[in-house]
Amino acid sequence: MFKLELKTMFMNVLRSALLLLVVTATACASTTNDNETAAAGVAINNHLDGLEKAYFASGCFWCVEAIFESVTGVEEVVSGYSGGDQSTATYSMVSSERTKHAEAVEVYYNPDEVSYETLLKVFFGSHDPTTPNRQGPDAGPQYRSAIFYRNAEEKAAAEAYIKELEEARTFGSKIVTEVAAFDAFYAAEDYHQNYERLNPGNPYVQNVSIPRLRKFQAKFPELLKKGH
Repeated sequence: MFKLELKTMFMNVLRSALLLLVVTATACASTTNDNETAAAGVAINNHLDGLEKAYFASGCFWCVEAIFESVTGVEEVVSGYSGGDQSTATYSMVSSERTKHAEAVEVYYNPDEVSYETLLKVFFGSHDPTTPNRQGPDAGPQYRSAIFYRNAEEKAAAEAYIKELEEARTFGSKIVTEVAAFDAFYAAEDYHQNYERLNPGNPYVQNVSIPRLRKFQAKFPELLKKGH
């Protein structure tokens, strides 16, 4: 009798354990993507701890992201939106010019390897800062040339570099780059991140982004990471 009761108890515990396993597995399956996303976010944040940030806008962020990511000392670049007058931004909103945001990039960099002044050199050396609200085939305020400074030192560096370029008549026309205080940055939708690298066959990437990147690389080989 005792053996029978023990066996029954064992079977009940086993069934409960199996049921718990099934429920847990189902729950995990439904939250895998969320957990992976959260884990990826933690990993990225840990990877970027201790780095400085800088914010620039110089046309389509697909192009700008790829350019800055090729530079030694730059650890990560995020495509997004900055410089607008609303507390949120999406691609459709920015493209409709309702928010006054520019397509911008958030540059995470190691100041021991690359200076803010060098990032300014990358910025001005990779686009035409004399065309108001336009960069190549892209037109509209979202494609304007802009530097969003985070402190007085960045503002002074940007203004001094612009003065230097204008005195040297580097571009032959007046620089119209907006130099504005940084307010907020909104990361663009996931499909915009690393777009040039992940979509090499896209016609825009082939005809605009890649030629723009290669032109920059040919101009500043000393600034490039190995393999770029």
